[in-house]
Parts: sequence; structure tokens; C-alpha cells
Amino acid sequence: MTQPSSFKSTASLMVQGCTSDAGKSLLVAGLCRLFARRGHSVAPFKPQNMALNSAVTEDGGEIGRAQALQAIAAGVPASVHMNPVLLKPNSDTGAQVILQGQSIGNLDALDYHQYKPTAAKAVFDSFQILKNRHDLILVEGAGSPAEVNLRQGDIANMGFAEPADCPVILVADIDRGGVFAHIIGTLSCLSESERDRIKGFVINKFRGDLALLQDGLDWLEAQTGKPVLGVLPYLQDLQLDAEDAIQENNRLMACQSHPPLKVIVPLLPHISNHTDFDPLRLHPQIDFQYVKHNQPIPPADLIILPGSKNVGFDLNWLIDQGWQPAIERHLRYGGKVIGICGGLQMLGRNIFDPDQVESDTSCYPGLGLLDHQTTLNTEKQLKNRCGILNLPPFPKVQGYEIHAGITEGISGKSAIKFDDGQMDGAFSDDDQILVTYLHGLFDEPETLNALLHWAGASEFALTDEFDLSHHRETQLNQLADAIEQHLDMEAVINLLSPRLADFSS
Repeated sequence: MTQPSSFKSTASLMVQGCTSDAGKSLLVAGLCRLFARRGHSVAPFKPQNMALNSAVTEDGGEIGRAQALQAIAAGVPASVHMNPVLLKPNSDTGAQVILQGQSIGNLDALDYHQYKPTAAKAVFDSFQILKNRHDLILVEGAGSPAEVNLRQGDIANMGFAEPADCPVILVADIDRGGVFAHIIGTLSCLSESERDRIKGFVINKFRGDLALLQDGLDWLEAQTGKPVLGVLPYLQDLQLDAEDAIQENNRLMACQSHPPLKVIVPLLPHISNHTDFDPLRLHPQIDFQYVKHNQPIPPADLIILPGSKNVGFDLNWLIDQGWQPAIERHLRYGGKVIGICGGLQMLGRNIFDPDQVESDTSCYPGLGLLDHQTTLNTEKQLKNRCGILNLPPFPKVQGYEIHAGITEGISGKSAIKFDDGQMDGAFSDDDQILVTYLHGLFDEPETLNALLHWAGASEFALTDEFDLSHHRETQLNQLADAIEQHLDMEAVINLLSPRLADFSS
């Protein structure tokens, strides 16, 4: 393991949380944007992440989606070193382990515990690489440092912060209730040196009059001897790429002259890269819905089968939930279907898993709506892609591939022609089904509109063009503005290296 004494004097600050979903990812993203706007060379870093939403980096690896968003906020290319350990759960007790962007295979929880010394070396090596490239590293913890059962060999929270000698801010979500107990309880689970490492608190998602909270803040500071660095408001309309939690709210217009396009997606047990659907979920003229376990399957214009980290398990779930006859009925009545990545594989004849990449079953039938067959293998395809969608007006597409399968026998008109001349996916002969391996299919506004017209939106002219990139930039600036307004930035900068002193104004 690279020794902390060899680290250069780049400034670093770590954000840990009392709980999962306390606001760590967003706080780091907002701080990345805030420091970048001040002209600083900043990079995000998460030692260990557990998530099924991932992205492909410019250096050809796979990292958590939240770190890719944070890199956008920082204005720097995403790198595998920003998330050196990514765990992608494929069962209740096991996960695929991604080390510095590449899969090293599936490990159960006990095997991964034995593997942690190797993972720790990758973590500190990647941290050193980022420190050599940037002036400031903003580090995000995982879960909570109070998880005492996971303390041995920890590389995600204090097990990283202590050897890296990184100051820590602790964030707590007041919207859950019990915020003071969360903070005091977390501190009580830490060692003395770890408690000393926490330099202050941020309370997140506050609603109401701050004056009503002041007595509690005073009590907390008196009890702990540590400052409350800020109380961030609940940002009701903030919509940014989720690390893992499914965001189900839909931004429909209050009044429409035409009925919205109805789009449904089965909420698979191992759904991956559900951020694919953010442009649909946020579009003001689309009625988007995830269909959950045991929930009736509603009528729709478009059904999308998403990516999956365990295609066989999720395919059986689909069949048990009645999706196969529902999709067949949907197609008989002229509806459209899109299969992305794992969804593409499910729509074919068969899926072969000779190396047991995802399950103990070496072969199982797909839904049989198309003739292709897929063989899963241990070598994962990781590619950023650009090309042209084979639909008028033939707009550009830009996205990425992350899949452990090779599909053969795809027939019909190719869906996408990539810039390197390769073809991807297909439209079925009856033009009702589209399959593709490309994640990010809906991200480009012109491509999104072409696909919506294909799915039936041509019946009521689309009046809005949703631009996900512009939306993301607006939201990141809104987040940074809120942090700048409600966080004591002078106190935060004082926690950092003197090299940052010039940025306090």
C-alpha cells in the first residue's frame, strides 16, 4: 500500500454521512462545482462504492455514476481513479468487483473481506494519482462510519480518512427525523482519533424556519464541541443523476392540450443504469412510470426493458409478474418496445452462461420475441460510443456500453451506426421493437424526439425538446449556489491546505 507519508500536499476533504442517502454525493458534487467555478483544479474521489448505476470513463473503465456526475461538476474528465473500487450487487450476498475500472469477477461478502488488502492498495494508489493531477480532492464516504460490523479492513470511511490524514465533514439528513440522535450516535461509535477527525456537521434537507432549529444547533455544538458548518435546505426540484436510489417522481406539465406519451419500465430487482430514463422521467410531455413488484401492469404506448446486473433472475421475475403476456398483448395492439442492454438479451431466443458469470444456469430461454441469442462471458464490454440513429432525421447518438454478453443473430434494420462503422442493435421487421446495447440512448434532444415520434408521439406534436446536458448543468449550478449560500465556506476552506487560502474570498 502506498504510504500516506508519500502523498503530496494536495488539499483533501472527506464527506461522510450518518446514513446512506444522507446527501454525501450531492454535497461533494456541489462543492466540486463551487470550487471549479472559483478556478480551482478539483477532482472527486470515492474509495469504495456499491451501486448498479455506472458510467464508462475516458480511460476505458467503469465507475459509479455519482462520481461521473461529480467529475462533470468539477469540469474534468471522469477517471477510473475517482472510484477505484466499485461493487455491483448481483445477489443478496455477492457482487461483481470492479477494481480501477475493470471487473476482477464475482465475490461473496466473506471472499471480498479477504480481498480487501488488494482493494486497499488500489484505493491509495488511485488517490495518489489524483493528488498528483489536482490541487483539491473531495472524498465521499460510503454508507456510514458507524457500521461497526464493517470496521475491520474498512477502506470506505474512517479506514481511508485516518491513513490519508483527511479532515471529515459529517452530513445528516434532517428530513428522516432524529437528526441529533444520528449525529451523536455516529460519534459514539467512533474511536477518539476518528471523532477528532470530524471537524463539523452539515444538516441536509431542512424545511421551514431556521430559527426553530437554532436551539438544537446550539445544543449539538455544546454537546460535541464541534461546529455546525451549515444547514442546507430541501431542494424540492433538484433532479440529478442518482447513485443508486430509484427516483420515481415525474415532471409532468400541469395542463396539456394533448395526452402525454405513456412510458412504463419494469422495476427489475437488479435494474442497472436506470439513469437511462431520466430524460423520459423529467420530460414535461411524458407520463413515465416504474412498475413495481406485484403492481398491475398498466396500458402504455411504450414499454422499455432496462439493463440488469442479473439477467436470468430478472427475466424469471418478469415472467412471474406476468410481463410476457402483457408485452405480447401490447405488441398485438400496436405498442412499441425498447430493450436496452439486459433488456436486449431478454427479448431474444436464448441466453447462454457457460462460465456462470451471473448464475448457476448454463442456458435459459428468453422471451423469444426476436431471434437473437446471447452468450455471457467474463470479459466485459466497456466503450464510449458516438454514432447515428437509424430513424429520421437520423440524429446523432452518444452513450456507452457496459455488458458481459456477446449477442449474435440480430436481424432487421440496424438501430445505430457508430462512427467507427460498427452497427448496434436492430429494429424488428414490423418496426415495433428496438433493441440496443447503448446506455444514454435518450440523452441527446434530437434523438429523444425521434424515438418519441417512433413510439407514437407524432400523434400530438411535441412542443418541448428536453436537453439533459443543459438540465444537468443548470441543476449543478443551482446546487452550488445553495451550498455557497448556506454553508460556511470560509470555515470549510480553513479545514483545507493553506494552498486554498486565496480562494476564501
